[in-house]
Amino acid sequence: MVGAGQMGGGIAQVVAASGRRVSLHDEAPGACERALAGMEKSLGKLAEKGGLAPDEVLPRVTVVDDLVPADLLIEAVVEDAAVKETIFRRADEALPAEAVLASNTSSIPITTLAAATGRPDKVVGMHFFNPVPVLKLVEVIRALQTSDDTAAAIVALAEELGKTPAEANDFPGFVSNRILMPFVNEAAYALMEGVAEAEAIDTIAKLGFAHPIGPLALADLIGLDTCVSIMEVLHEGLGDPKYAPCPLLRQYVAAGRLGRKSGRGFYDYA
Repeated sequence: MVGAGQMGGGIAQVVAASGRRVSLHDEAPGACERALAGMEKSLGKLAEKGGLAPDEVLPRVTVVDDLVPADLLIEAVVEDAAVKETIFRRADEALPAEAVLASNTSSIPITTLAAATGRPDKVVGMHFFNPVPVLKLVEVIRALQTSDDTAAAIVALAEELGKTPAEANDFPGFVSNRILMPFVNEAAYALMEGVAEAEAIDTIAKLGFAHPIGPLALADLIGLDTCVSIMEVLHEGLGDPKYAPCPLLRQYVAAGRLGRKSGRGFYDYA
């Protein structure tokens, strides 16, 4: 597992809870330790509802200083194509030839990541949803080069992890974010243009559309910087101005208001 942020930690937890061993790597100082603390807290809550206790799962997670041989790499780092391509090149050298290389990217083309390796048929998208231990969906994205065997193996793994896989082809934003990001963007425009306050916008979405969380609160959970990055990929890849990020989103990101992870986004979490 490469990347020990909110998503990476959640993925590592779910994989370890399935009985598998996980090597966790992140170059950011303290990231793995924070991830382990987050896993312990999450597992503690799940144990109260009948799930596995932290001491049953955490021993299966080992923090490592670099990439190590494994049957599967799952990458969950920042939404930056150059950073991800570097990781996939390095993984191609470090992991056995039969290993599958998967990305949790929300929008970066899997075909491009596959082309950065010498095993493009074994590269696939494995897009989890936040919070990973709770949400059931895994979007399985096939690059142009992904083999049937690779896609089938990841579908089977998702099911073994207790998830529901749904397959998609490699187009900008795949299915989930091609639908979700314009929804978030229009909510940001409604706030910017004074149509309603944030709480009212989210209440209308929750009660009117039966959504568990409103689009602005969801953007805060995802991270406003991540939302902007995904929209930029959609805008560039599809060439349609409707995918351009709302100016208010860009302004908040420039101000460091990234959502829950920074303590403030559309809402104040301090």
